[in-house]
Amino acid sequence: LKPLDRAQLPGHMAVLPEAPAAQQEGDAGKALPQAEAARSLPSIASFTALALWPCIVSLPLFFTLGGDRYRSVFPADWYDEAPVEQPRGSFGVADPTTVKPLGLSLGLAAVAVGQVFAVVYHALRREGWLGATPRVQVQPRDYSFAEGLTSHLSQPEGFALIGGYLIGTWMLGWMPSSYYSFAGGVNWFHVAAQLLLQDALQYGMHYGEHKISSWIYRNSHKSHHRYTNPRFFDAFDGSLTDTLLMIVVPFTIVARLVPANVWSYMAFGSLYANWLVLIHSEYTHPWDCIFRKIGFGTPADHHVHHRFFVFNYGHLFMYWDRLLGTYRDAAEVAGTHFNKGL
Repeated sequence: LKPLDRAQLPGHMAVLPEAPAAQQEGDAGKALPQAEAARSLPSIASFTALALWPCIVSLPLFFTLGGDRYRSVFPADWYDEAPVEQPRGSFGVADPTTVKPLGLSLGLAAVAVGQVFAVVYHALRREGWLGATPRVQVQPRDYSFAEGLTSHLSQPEGFALIGGYLIGTWMLGWMPSSYYSFAGGVNWFHVAAQLLLQDALQYGMHYGEHKISSWIYRNSHKSHHRYTNPRFFDAFDGSLTDTLLMIVVPFTIVARLVPANVWSYMAFGSLYANWLVLIHSEYTHPWDCIFRKIGFGTPADHHVHHRFFVFNYGHLFMYWDRLLGTYRDAAEVAGTHFNKGL
């Protein structure tokens, strides 16, 4: 790919706001030492940051790793070992009083625990406690941590809609029978399949929202794109239609394609939700150099999408963009909006 030519962008993208030249030069000069530090031998603090990933799935790991610990914690009549086909009535829904809610409760708790670890990680990164924190974009995004956290937790199009989907599909018996099974622990093949399929379907939905028509874009995804320099807390700040199309619809399809059990579903949900938040971070992560080599999504990849709109429609993985010719490396547009050495 050739370096980005602003004249090649669509008309509505050709005049993106830029920082004043003097400010760009000053910020770029300040960012260079940060980028150099990021390329140097990772510090102990940076290695410590890698512990975030097992922490994100700590709840399903706690109950299954090394044995079925959940059996000694919960009464046997609170869960089912075998897959359960929930009996449905004449309206196609199960009686919620007959559906055991433990799996649902643990799943929601797993995502919440993962979010706590991710938010604490971000707070420590902002304060420089977990190694160098080079910004993805030259222009700083200044905000109060308390304001960002409050905004993140109060977004109905994120947690409320997705939580409602999870509660409704579980308690009304709409999930495939395997998802109600507690037997077998976390199947990482199923988790990987769920993540890949979810992201592939999300890529298609995302691309469609941008390309099918301007009406669809305005009424679904445009509100999320008011952030051309996103921050960690902007991940679920969009519209209800956007969340429905890009997250809920793929969730529904993936559940019918991958016969996961409750623990694999739990691990997938926590990894997916927290990874989406992490790729919106205004800072690079210690693992980004590894992720780029294996095609996993990074903040730099996703910032390219937010800044230019026409590249990098994938979120967790860049495979679909590379296959379909929509990938653009942040290094190719470094110097104006993006810091060098990402």
